[in-house]
Amino acid sequence: MAAQNQKKITRAEQKALRPIQILDAAFEEFVRSGFTGTRVEDIADRVGVTKGTVYVYFETKEKLFEAMINHFSVPFQELLGISASLSGSATDRLLSILGLLYDQIAEDRTTRELTRLVIAEGHRFPDLIDRHHDQFIEPIIAKVDGLILEGVASGEFREIPVEFSEIVVAPILTTTVLRLIFDDRRVPTPNKEAFLRAYFDLLLNGLLAKN
Repeated sequence: MAAQNQKKITRAEQKALRPIQILDAAFEEFVRSGFTGTRVEDIADRVGVTKGTVYVYFETKEKLFEAMINHFSVPFQELLGISASLSGSATDRLLSILGLLYDQIAEDRTTRELTRLVIAEGHRFPDLIDRHHDQFIEPIIAKVDGLILEGVASGEFREIPVEFSEIVVAPILTTTVLRLIFDDRRVPTPNKEAFLRAYFDLLLNGLLAKN
């Protein structure tokens, strides 16, 4: 009886895991073939299920793509949560957030490839991409904005245009896009510590108030 109960639990757990397994497989296929070139059959094969099983959880390939984008964007929400617990000066917290962003965007293969998909398929799913930006990206930009304004108010930072926060994160995005374009052929994987030292030095020379 105990063995039968254990078997039922295992099947239930497997069923609960199935949507995540499908999303993981979909990510790899969309990265490999793009939206148009991806076949639901190939996603199903990766999971070891039938195409019909995929459609049980996701009605269309479009809905599957949307669910996949949302699933792999969750770390941005987690990053925002971490940033809320940071302490120290505006400078300290700003540099900490930028370091976390570098890890999440430039260093993480999944986020890099998610960026590729957003760029490549954005014209096909404009509403999805807009929602993705509003839900996951804009709150982080707003956090950076808030820290810069806080630093200006405290006298740590000089007065700068409000749009400056987008320039602040631009080096991370540039590094990510270059790695996506060239892989390691012409843009070797940067040394994280050296990159951040140069990045923060340039940033603070532009931001810090001159005494």
